[in-house]
Amino acid sequence: MFTDLVLASAHHLLVFLLAAMIAMEAVIVRPDMSGGSARLLSRIDAYYGATAALVLLVGVARVVFGLKGWEAYVYNWAFWLKMVAFAVVGLLSIGPTMQIRKWRKNADEVAFTVLPGDVAKVRGSIRAQIGVFALIPVFAATMARYGY
Repeated sequence: MFTDLVLASAHHLLVFLLAAMIAMEAVIVRPDMSGGSARLLSRIDAYYGATAALVLLVGVARVVFGLKGWEAYVYNWAFWLKMVAFAVVGLLSIGPTMQIRKWRKNADEVAFTVLPGDVAKVRGSIRAQIGVFALIPVFAATMARYGY
């Protein structure tokens, strides 16, 4: 029972941290972004990826070691919708991560600038991530109420 509590708490805290990182990225990505902002954004994006991996690992541990048992998850349609939403957020983050790496590579240049089109693409993708990410707690609540 204690293991389940620890895993559930860790999972929820990591998901909230992930949401905070997406929000930070949304705030930092701007047309007037400086080289320092690009370096900060690069660090946040790296932590974002690592946190997403931890969310996934702790989530798998909940499925395997949690009180409900794996059957409560794998036969629950809302669980799979939640997994699809998580995967879509991950796929939507690839483009921004690649662009952020380019910005980071050039962040030390004296005349560091970002192209408005690149900023618009990254901001659009971050907004899409936020939109899909918002579905994850909805599916989690659905999952808790409507089992298999």
